[in-house]
Amino acid sequence: MTNLDWLEKPVRNINNEYLVAAEQRQNTLTKPPGSLGRMEEVAVQLAAMQATDKPEINNIQIAVFAADHGIAEENVSAFPQVVTLEMVKNFAQGGAAISVLAKQLAANLEVINLGTVSEYEDMPGVVMQRIAPGTQNFSKQAAMSRSQLLEALNAGKEAVYRARENAAQLFIGGDMGIANTTSATAIACALLNEKAEKLAGPGTGLDKQGVSHKASVIEKSLALHQHKMKTPVDILQCVGGFEIAALTGAYLSCAQNGLPVVIDGFISSVAALVAIKINPQARQWMFFSHASAEPGHAMVIQAMQAKPLLDMNMRLGEASGAAILVPLMRLACALQNNMATFEQASVSSKD
Repeated sequence: MTNLDWLEKPVRNINNEYLVAAEQRQNTLTKPPGSLGRMEEVAVQLAAMQATDKPEINNIQIAVFAADHGIAEENVSAFPQVVTLEMVKNFAQGGAAISVLAKQLAANLEVINLGTVSEYEDMPGVVMQRIAPGTQNFSKQAAMSRSQLLEALNAGKEAVYRARENAAQLFIGGDMGIANTTSATAIACALLNEKAEKLAGPGTGLDKQGVSHKASVIEKSLALHQHKMKTPVDILQCVGGFEIAALTGAYLSCAQNGLPVVIDGFISSVAALVAIKINPQARQWMFFSHASAEPGHAMVIQAMQAKPLLDMNMRLGEASGAAILVPLMRLACALQNNMATFEQASVSSKD
């Protein structure tokens, strides 16, 4: 096997027997069939993924991957690059949105620093897997070397292995990296053969002129690399980010190991799209949490034939939207497992 062969390893099959059994149980519960809408769908999917009559998600692993981007040199973000490391510290200290959400969910939060520009080795609560001080400026050269790409993909796979060691029942991936919406947009444009002006958005708060400049930088970059981007892996190498590659690796590893995963917003959805382009069967292990307010998200979601479960007008990233879905998923499981059937409740069923 070559170093990247694991990406195309077959995924685990969903258990269709438990899928059918869960659907049948839904039809016997004391409610009109389908009246709980997509809550029913979530419970049925989880039952099939976990191969059980009583799905549950008590043990959750959240992994937030952080890295800087060389493309930030092109003034494509409203925030300075130092914010990436500052937010990594904030994650570890419990002050970020995802930190609060993870605590409320009693989830295990892991922060993985893959390469911030500012170096900070002694950081309790952070897994240090430094590949480089950020990617290269992809408007001038490839974002990363092949070996760096491999490291990033493997970092995602290793995070899933740690989740499995912790007996996780659900994996959530998050991202942090100033200018990473520029990278994600470039990847999406390359995969979907779309113009940057259709997908580029404000990210951390760019104005209209800033968004236009961002789209121009992306178009210039795609033109520079167009002859080298023959596969999804090539695209990641040319215009990707370490954290986006890690998410891609994590999603593929989750599918290969039979671990359900919740996809967050725009950045995470682009990584999911890359994973699906590499191995289409990975799609069946994914839940799509929310409709991001970032403009390109809708097109990325459509390309995966997905429909987000929530629409909260969020665009924070860092796995926050995915985490917010978890209480509803837990309630879906409780309904599946604990509602009475028509027979048990002595309630007349539909004729």
